Amino acid sequence: MLTTTTNTIDGRRITQYFGIVSGEASFGANISRDFFGRVRDVVGVLGNHQKSVGDLIDTAIAEMVSKAQQSGADAVIGVDIDYESGSSKGGVLFTVIATGTAVRLE
Repeated sequence: MLTTTTNTIDGRRITQYFGIVSGEASFGANISRDFFGRVRDVVGVLGNHQKSVGDLIDTAIAEMVSKAQQSGADAVIGVDIDYESGSSKGGVLFTVIATGTAVRLE
């Protein structure tokens, strides 16, 4: 399925709008365990979290695309990726939300 951050697709005409679709994915990390427990390997831990955020983006987009396909769309336009984080009791929760407009193209 075609996904784009733009509101149009060059050379293609939008024939039907199905509305907003979204997908989200979350990842929890225990700061004290992951960082302070492995002081000697902080670079490796940060690399693992960076990979996790990339995986979150892929998961959120895949969920959004799945919902678009279920509605009968063949593209998602105006895609936006938002990030949120929160913390409690020494842990951090990262959430990635992908939203866009499901459309059918000519």
